Amino acid sequence: MSPSDPSAADPSAAAPDPEVGETDDPGHPFLRLADFAALPRIGALALSTDGSRLAVSVATLDPAKKKWQSALWEVDPTGARPARRLTRSAPGESSPVWAPDGSLLFISARPDPTAAEPGEPTPALWSLPAGGGEARPVLSRPGGISGVAVAADSGDVVVAAPTLPGGAEAEADEERRKARADAGVTAVLHETYPVRHWDHDLGPAAPHLFWAGPAPTEESEEPVPLRDLTPEATPPHGAGEEFTLSPDGRLLVRSEEVPDGPAGRRNRLVVTATDGSGTRVLVDDPLADVYGAAFSPDGAAIVCVRESLSTFAEPPNYTLLLVDVAEGTVRDLTPDVDRWPSAPQFAADGAAVYFLADDDGRHAVFRVPVDGGAPVRLAGDGAYSHLQVAADGSALYALRSAYDSPPVPVRLDPVATGLEPEPLPSPGTVDTLPGTLHEVEATAADGTRVQSWLVLPEGASADSPAPLVLWIHGGPLMSWNSWSWRWCPWVLAARGYAVLLPNPALSQGFGQDFVRRGWGRWGEAPYTDLMAAVDAVEQRPDIDASRTAAMGGSFGGYMANWIATQTDRFQAIVSHAGLWHIDSFTSTTDAAYYWEKEWGDPLADPGRYEKNSPHRYADAIRTPMLVIHGDKDYRVPVGEALHLWYDLQKRGVPSKFLYFPDENHWVLTPGNSTVWYETVLAFLAEHVLDEPWQRPALL
Repeated sequence: MSPSDPSAADPSAAAPDPEVGETDDPGHPFLRLADFAALPRIGALALSTDGSRLAVSVATLDPAKKKWQSALWEVDPTGARPARRLTRSAPGESSPVWAPDGSLLFISARPDPTAAEPGEPTPALWSLPAGGGEARPVLSRPGGISGVAVAADSGDVVVAAPTLPGGAEAEADEERRKARADAGVTAVLHETYPVRHWDHDLGPAAPHLFWAGPAPTEESEEPVPLRDLTPEATPPHGAGEEFTLSPDGRLLVRSEEVPDGPAGRRNRLVVTATDGSGTRVLVDDPLADVYGAAFSPDGAAIVCVRESLSTFAEPPNYTLLLVDVAEGTVRDLTPDVDRWPSAPQFAADGAAVYFLADDDGRHAVFRVPVDGGAPVRLAGDGAYSHLQVAADGSALYALRSAYDSPPVPVRLDPVATGLEPEPLPSPGTVDTLPGTLHEVEATAADGTRVQSWLVLPEGASADSPAPLVLWIHGGPLMSWNSWSWRWCPWVLAARGYAVLLPNPALSQGFGQDFVRRGWGRWGEAPYTDLMAAVDAVEQRPDIDASRTAAMGGSFGGYMANWIATQTDRFQAIVSHAGLWHIDSFTSTTDAAYYWEKEWGDPLADPGRYEKNSPHRYADAIRTPMLVIHGDKDYRVPVGEALHLWYDLQKRGVPSKFLYFPDENHWVLTPGNSTVWYETVLAFLAEHVLDEPWQRPALL
């Protein structure tokens, strides 16, 4: 939602052989789940100050195949040279950022080789010299380092670090941590809401931001003195971890969380002088969250995102603000854009702003002039992220993905339109797919166009129609537009399924009215849009309408639950981390105030809950269901699955419950991810393909 070894004597003996639904033919890497888990996964992109070097983070399986291990690789911005690996350690490396001198800073929990008494390492800031050689630790804190920003011109560094109250000095923070540990205290006293976020508890430490001066060099020997720029930071979120430095390093702009009503929160922007001379509010809108700031090349302005706070009547809306840092004056840069801009970056000359936005099933790159004018979409197909602007204005760099490509680094012309960039050589490219990707559309009952992606397996034809799986996205304020390792349709396509990925009402990238159609009415237009999409694709001769299933996670899990109560047209339904009892969800989720804006107070205004909560229609369920949930999911708490599971069992509905005690809203570890796919595939095979149930070997 918007706001993962039974055989101690021989671990390998416990591995299923062959895996569920697999053959001895290795075929595509999507056919064997072990091969799928081993595919390299690119997750970050950083461009050096002079534009000559690109760094990406690449996750691969560790030798024990029990976790994904992230390393940093260098990619040639010109595309002439193959990528080369820069770092290698068991804990892995993340958050790459270049200093002006060409050194590469990153965060890692690797042990310090120079430590006199090595202890349990925490994430620290490391530096890899520009000319190569051994990386070395340059900054650490007792609670670890969680984020870093570097000034483009001066090289000043600011790091984020979780800090206990009164622990601005490292020694004091260490003493407080030791005292809690020695006393066996894990308790947290909360005085404000919220108390947790996604998959972790908030407090007692809060993020503080520390200025460390210019990036350490190879000649730097003395410990870097840190200046706490956020001494008043307190739980639950403290100073936050979204921050950026002006090119000269003199100013820090960050998103600060402040109260919004008795139990609500919102974000504003504040600017802090890094010399310690003070902080002032830069943009504070009582009707919006303001975040995502980026400085202009001269440091005189910032561009940021304004997200209006949703209400019972209206969903959020987004625009970009241009802010004069000295004067605090604000101008709307995209007032008439019926899309939701994000991740803005100034052009090298400061005359334009690049941003990303969902647009008709894509996540596209746009350019808008600073002095006014309509945005222009630069890239054609694909979903872009981690946008980087070359300092000389010659190029843009980004990660591009789509449903036929995992994220790969690309180079974009900063002015041209209709771009279809070729991937730069990197470890993350997938050469072949077990099928083909098609864009399809349907017409909803009210005449609205519903866009979808359809993955067809190899061999699907009128003579051999494929069984169909409807896969519903989460959010709900998002859209199917980019590659997902967790929700990969090609794993199903490799086993002969067609996969329909629709963007129903509430999906972003189709205009504000399209979102309004489902606001507070999840069981209405979103549901009928999905059914319209299924109806349309079932008319194709290469689809077998007699063998179908529906599945989804988060909001998609809600829709799977809702579908189960509204129709028996599917042979199987899979609900991952889905909402079942909306009024209990809105009170136990990690940000109840956000959802109550849309749904209302369940005691004072129960109407929407009564109309849209699936649990009220449990008696209508006839379709076999697979329920999946992680216990560490704080966005959709596990109580939703427990309630659904009991309701299914006591009604005698054929059902299974796949429970992950140590996973969160997603399933993130290789072993559990493999079991997730195995169980889903076995459940679909049983009910859609009429094959005998095959229990995954490790379950």
